[in-house]
Amino acid sequence: MKNFAALILVMALVSTSAIAQKFQPSPKSVLTQVVGTTEIKIDYHRPGLKGRTLESLITNGKVWRAGANQATEITFSKDVKIEDKIITAGTYSLYAIPEASEWTIIINSKLSWGTQYNEAKDVIRFKGSVSKVNQPTETFTIDIADISKDGTKASIELRWGNVVVKAPFEVMM
Repeated sequence: MKNFAALILVMALVSTSAIAQKFQPSPKSVLTQVVGTTEIKIDYHRPGLKGRTLESLITNGKVWRAGANQATEITFSKDVKIEDKIITAGTYSLYAIPEASEWTIIINSKLSWGTQYNEAKDVIRFKGSVSKVNQPTETFTIDIADISKDGTKASIELRWGNVVVKAPFEVMM
């Protein structure tokens, strides 16, 4: 009976420990969206405002990892076109440089933890338009939005606080 009670106690402690380890203040999210015939996957962590202002969490003019913890990863199953540049199918880091009226979106070839950003590995920098919204977003969110009727164009959408940033791209059909 003592062995059985000890086993129950150990199992309870292990279960409690496992539950405690699963909580993340900035939970992981994976978005998968097909645009045309191209699958886009975005793997990132979602920080929350938690009573803070957006301006206290990200700094205008400085590179931000577009999420929390490790750098945000974006994967294209086929080549895509951003502005006039072809981005080869593959996995990249996604960064942003916030500003008041537009953000610079960066696709970088170095996959890294946190803020180990290397500008020399930039594949492209392009502009995302900023709009302000009345209904703030508490938890940082990335989406693929504005998919065109013919499935060839869409936007990467970053949403946090009262800011929405949209950066257009095209898929290769």
